[in-house]
Amino acid sequence: MTAPEPFEALPEDWSKALALVAHPDDLEFGAAAAVARWTAQGKEIIYCLLTSGEAGIDGIPPAESGPLREAEQIESARIVGVSVVEFLGQPDGTIEYGVPLRRLIAEVVRRHQPEIVITNNFRDTWDGDVMLNQADHMNTGRATLDAVRDAANRWIFPDVGERWNGVRQVWAGGSPNGKHAVDITDTFQLGVDSLKAHKAYIDGLNWPHFDPAEFLEGLSRSTGSRLGTTFAAPFEVFTP
Repeated sequence: MTAPEPFEALPEDWSKALALVAHPDDLEFGAAAAVARWTAQGKEIIYCLLTSGEAGIDGIPPAESGPLREAEQIESARIVGVSVVEFLGQPDGTIEYGVPLRRLIAEVVRRHQPEIVITNNFRDTWDGDVMLNQADHMNTGRATLDAVRDAANRWIFPDVGERWNGVRQVWAGGSPNGKHAVDITDTFQLGVDSLKAHKAYIDGLNWPHFDPAEFLEGLSRSTGSRLGTTFAAPFEVFTP
């Protein structure tokens, strides 16, 4: 059997990133330890969640679940050194790709002016084969990639701020097509603690044997073996 190709290390010569994903917990299922590494380096990272995850807990109505999950996300972000967390109020479970979503995201990019934009895996699957991804993730990631280019064009959405063409790359965490990764060996536990902060959500999944540390270790160790580290987080890199 052919060994997988080694990962290339992500560049770290940047100072500000915007993490834009669909739900509370999306970053914590893999990328939060990388965020902890970067904030420890003094980089500024802003979290922007399209939804409040209000439809994510079967036993709790959305009106209760949304505020609960927002609070868990804010605490989760604090653990990895992120103090700015925005929720854009899109409908959990029914995010639609289209011009309105691109406009919304372009406004956020122009307002925060990041060098790097981080989003979730938007491929059809998680493993490149049979583990299906979810529509919110796919629509969010695709719209984010397009909105970064929109934000750089002064003639697209001129009513939502001055253009920002300073985004160097877009990184999609957890993509099966990823060829880059970042060493998270020293911040792995912070990533675990960040995921554990989503207690109501994890309890609502009804996975009685789910262990956040074990889950993240399985993902991070296999990625680390391809980067030459103990633990690593994978990303697919796009240049707008």
